[in-house]
Amino acid sequence: MDPVERMRRMFEGGPVDHLVRRPFGYFPQTYARWEREGAPADVLSGGTPGPRFGEFFGFDPEVWMPQCLDLGWCEAPVVPAYEEKVLRVEDGHEIVQDGVGRVKVYPIGVREQVMPTYLKHAVATRQDWERDVRPRLDPATPARWTGYEERAARDRARLAQGEGLHTANVVGGYMYMRSLVGPTDLLYLFYDAPDLVHSMMRAWRDLMVTCLGRVQRDVGPFFRLFLAEDICYKSGPLISPAMMREFLMPYYREVFETLRAGQPGALHFEIDTDGYCLPVVDVYREVGVTAMSPWEVASDCDVVEAGRRWPDLMLSGGIDKRVLAAGPRGIDRMLERILPPMVARGRYIPTCDHAVPEDVSLENYLHFRRRVMELDHA
Repeated sequence: MDPVERMRRMFEGGPVDHLVRRPFGYFPQTYARWEREGAPADVLSGGTPGPRFGEFFGFDPEVWMPQCLDLGWCEAPVVPAYEEKVLRVEDGHEIVQDGVGRVKVYPIGVREQVMPTYLKHAVATRQDWERDVRPRLDPATPARWTGYEERAARDRARLAQGEGLHTANVVGGYMYMRSLVGPTDLLYLFYDAPDLVHSMMRAWRDLMVTCLGRVQRDVGPFFRLFLAEDICYKSGPLISPAMMREFLMPYYREVFETLRAGQPGALHFEIDTDGYCLPVVDVYREVGVTAMSPWEVASDCDVVEAGRRWPDLMLSGGIDKRVLAAGPRGIDRMLERILPPMVARGRYIPTCDHAVPEDVSLENYLHFRRRVMELDHA
């Protein structure tokens, strides 16, 4: 079966020859370990996947064609970006400013697999938002569109040839505000300055509607709208479902329904959030969400139970990355519990519940991939 058709059927609930075979992601340290453990040079070289990476691990060819314009993922898509620079070095740490204006502290030489300490965010006051940050979210800023015509022409040709599925991958509203305000201060802002939160969300909506609408017209229809959200933590959502309905869902509905109205055919809508997400699934479904990922096992998400509870929801994830480090016996038990019922159900992509960490050996990961391919079809 063609990989594009397989992915299409996965979202639409049609029969497939096997479940979609694709990764979630990896940490750089994991690549380095696997190189040390003997991964061939055409699979991994210098910490970078080589031409045989997908074939070596048994993955389908990539079918997602992201929109030809950066609209964020974990951070707000500010243009111009703030200057990325090291502000100072002290006591074995470096204090850096990143592209969204955050000032962060890292141990020297370690920026992956380490959570920084945040000292400052771009929006500390209403004046910060109005004078400095909101202008950086203007969809008409010429620098946002540098090189756009060439990228649009390339994607238009690929889409016309059926080479991929057009996906709008963008930062979700909560993640966008968190990157600008900070995780703790944002929680206070919902109570102390709800009008400011709505102002920020209107700017998010306007940016997404304007930019994605232009891409939709210039390149072609979208198959999926995919929002990076991370609105949950280990025990549940960081804000209540009522607050989600007040501050986020109206804007999500506008973006989704505007895109859907601008094209023929269906538009799928996926939310990506870590943490225990079960309390918010129905909130998202109210505004059209049809898929969710990655079902983090350490936060007590059980993808099999979620599959029973929401039989028409496309699920991706739910494979415990910690078990991959434990060895073949644990891997076999996990996959034998998850894959048979999910193969029978359909609408499931078996990926890890987050990026594969460096405590997973190459041997264990290859065993995991072999067992998935033995079990992912009827």
